[in-house]
Amino acid sequence: MFENVLVGVDGRPTGRDAITLASQLRHEGGKLTLAHVHRAELNPWHAASPGLMEEERNEARRLLERERAEAAVEAELLTIVAMSPGRSLHVQAETQRADLLVVGSCHRGVFGRAMLGDDTRAALNGAPCAVAIASRGLAEHPTPIARVGVAYDWSPESKAALKTAREVAAPTRASISVMEVVSMTAYAYAGFAAAATQADIDDRLEKARVGLSELDGVEGRAVLGLTGEELAAFGDEVDILVAGSRGYGPVRRLVTGSTSEYLQRHARCSLLVIPRTAAGGSGDTEQAAESSAAVAGP
Repeated sequence: MFENVLVGVDGRPTGRDAITLASQLRHEGGKLTLAHVHRAELNPWHAASPGLMEEERNEARRLLERERAEAAVEAELLTIVAMSPGRSLHVQAETQRADLLVVGSCHRGVFGRAMLGDDTRAALNGAPCAVAIASRGLAEHPTPIARVGVAYDWSPESKAALKTAREVAAPTRASISVMEVVSMTAYAYAGFAAAATQADIDDRLEKARVGLSELDGVEGRAVLGLTGEELAAFGDEVDILVAGSRGYGPVRRLVTGSTSEYLQRHARCSLLVIPRTAAGGSGDTEQAAESSAAVAGP
């Protein structure tokens, strides 16, 4: 679980969804900060009207106080002046050394989905901590986390995701389901004979199933398909999906790869993306290559 959690709040229901998810993911006694981004001092009209500027700052504060009271949480309140909510939350997460940043879904998203707008998604890329996106409607139906899903491919990043999933599941004794996707993309244009290709696919699926069966305390599943689509659909079966960040970038930064970016657009449950870690040497890399060469990880 997380000790220092920053939440983006905008007065919309999606912001309340984010507060609900943050409360579920925060360690008992951990720090919770609700932040609202507004543009008062950056608007020329406000600059020419000091009274109006002060009123907007006060309104931002009142908004945060209302959201805190409605969510019935203990939290510090922070108003931020900036043009980009995503970028400013990124900077604030660095400033307060947050280990988790939680945002709500795009207000245009489908009910029950976890989606980000393009601007926010781009700004959060490279965040210094894990990022969680709350599914729409979570605040209206705040049930405890009972089922945790993990995107897994034997990479150090997916192992970090499983470790985090165990921590998320512990307080409510939630079940953990792990999915490994053997990507069909590599076979679609391979040009192999159908029988040989099917035999190769069956072999890889069987190896994946055997490997997953050896993971302690989880239900493992190996499927053939398009990685992003299969994991997004997996979200229908769990309350939160945990994925590692596989994009190239600084260690311990969240640099989204193709799969985690796809999930930010299409996940059917709340999504938690874990940044790259310093864990994993050549042994981890070799195991990932051997056991899941055809897997396109998150």
